[in-house]
Amino acid sequence: MGSWAQSAALLVRQSLPLVCLRLARRNENGQEIGLKEKKLMKSLNHKSKDQPGSPRAINSIAPFVGSLATGVLLAISNPLSQAAGEPDGGSPVVAGAKTDGTSDSTVAIQKSLDEAAKAGGSVHLPPGRYLVKGSLHIPPGVTLQGAIESPVWSEPLKGSILLVTGGRNQEDGPALFEMGHSSAVRGLTVWYPEQQTTNIVPYSWTFHLQGNDNTVENVTLINSYNGIRIGPEGNVRHRIRSVYGCVLRRGLLVDGCSDIGRIENVQFHCHWWSAPEVGGEWKPVHEFMWKNCEAFIFGRTDWEYVNNTFVFPVNVGYRFIQTKAGAANGQFSGIGADEAQVCVKVEEIQPMGLLISNGQFVCMHGDQRVEVLIEKTCNGSVRLVNCAFWGPARQCVVSHGRSFVSLNDCYLSSTGREKNSGVSLVEADGGKLQVRGCSFGTDEPSIALRKGLRHAIVTENNGVRGAEILNEIGDQAVIANNEPAGNGP
Repeated sequence: MGSWAQSAALLVRQSLPLVCLRLARRNENGQEIGLKEKKLMKSLNHKSKDQPGSPRAINSIAPFVGSLATGVLLAISNPLSQAAGEPDGGSPVVAGAKTDGTSDSTVAIQKSLDEAAKAGGSVHLPPGRYLVKGSLHIPPGVTLQGAIESPVWSEPLKGSILLVTGGRNQEDGPALFEMGHSSAVRGLTVWYPEQQTTNIVPYSWTFHLQGNDNTVENVTLINSYNGIRIGPEGNVRHRIRSVYGCVLRRGLLVDGCSDIGRIENVQFHCHWWSAPEVGGEWKPVHEFMWKNCEAFIFGRTDWEYVNNTFVFPVNVGYRFIQTKAGAANGQFSGIGADEAQVCVKVEEIQPMGLLISNGQFVCMHGDQRVEVLIEKTCNGSVRLVNCAFWGPARQCVVSHGRSFVSLNDCYLSSTGREKNSGVSLVEADGGKLQVRGCSFGTDEPSIALRKGLRHAIVTENNGVRGAEILNEIGDQAVIANNEPAGNGP
C-alpha cells in the first residue's frame, strides 16, 4: 500500500474515538452504516499482535480505507452532515416551528421540549425568527439550545431569535421561560417587538427559575422589561453566565436560594435597544433606565458568587433586600455600575454579609447620588476592598447601618460636581467603621465620623490635599498615620 493509504489508515485509527458514535448510526449520506464499515471498526478496535504501522495491519484494512477515510474526513470537517432532525450530538431540532417571525411557534417548541423530557437532552432551535405568543416550560433535564455561541449585538440581528408578544401588562404572569430542575436555555436572543421606546409598558419576566441546578447561558436580551427571576420558590445552584442586553425595570432578582448560586459575565446596557433594526432609540431608553432600572436585586441567597457584572445606566445597580425567605450573603468581584443614582444599596443582609472587591462605581443622576448606601435596617457586615469611586457623585459611601463597614485600599473621589461645603466623601453615623489605606482623589472632606457611630478605625490614608477627617465621636475613634489635611500641592 502507498503512503496515501498509510496516512489514511493512520487518520482513521486516530480519529475513530471522535466519530465512532456518529458512524455507528449513520454514514455521510445519512444511511445506516453497512456491514463492511462495521467489520472495519471491529478490525480497528481488535487488539492484534501486529504493530499499527506494519504491512500486515495496513493490508488487513486496505479494502475499506478509501471509502471510510472520506467519511471520517466529512464527519470531522462538517458537523452538520448528520441526518436532518439530528444536529450535533444527535439531538432533535424543533419540529413544526416557523422561522418567518409571523406564525406562532409556541406550541411547536413546547411539543419538542416535552418529547425531549421523556429521556432528557437538548432540543436545538436553528437560526431564524420565532414568534412566541405564550410561555414555554423547560422540563427537568432538558436544554433549549439556540445557534449562537455567545451574546450578540442587535444589528444585524442574527441567530436563533424569539419574538415575544406574551406577558404584556402582566408583570406577575408566566415568564417566557418557566424553568425547573436541571433545565437550561442557551444560545438565544429574545426581543419584544411590540415594546416601544416612547411608550414602555410592563411585561412579565423573561426567565423564571426554580428548583435545583438550572442554567441560563449565552443569551442576549434586546429589551426585556424584567429579565431573570430566580425564586421566590426554593432553589439551589443557579448558573447565570454570559447574559448581555438591555433590561428596563429589573435585570436579575435572586430569592429563596439556599445553596451557592453563580452569576458570571453579565452586562446590562441601553445600547442593545438603540439599533433601528429592533425599533431602538438611545435617548428614551437611556432615560427610562436611569430613572427606573434596578439591575441586580438580592433577597435570600446563601454564599452567592457574583463575578464580572456591569450595568449602564441605572437607578440602583445592586440592591440587597429582606424578603419572607431572608436576606443575602456572598462575594462580589469585578462588579460595576455607571451613570447610576445609587450604585449599591444595602437594606438588609445576613450577619456575615457582603465581600465586595474590585468594584467600580459612578453616580451621575438624581438628587441622592450616593455610590454605596447602607441603610439603618442593615444588620450585616459590608467589606469593600480595592474599589474605585468617581464621577459627579454627591458622596461615595454613606453608612447608617448597625453592623460593620470596612473600606480597604480604595480610591474615592467626586469629579465634576458642584462643591457641597461640609459634605464628605465617606460618612457614617451608625455601627462600626474601618477605613484603611485609601486614597482620596478630590479635595472635599474625606471622612466624617458622625454622632451615633459606635467606633471607628481610620489609618494610613492619603489624598490630593491629605486626609481631612471630621470626628464627632471623640475617643471612640482610633485615628493614626494618615497624611495631614491640607498637604496638597
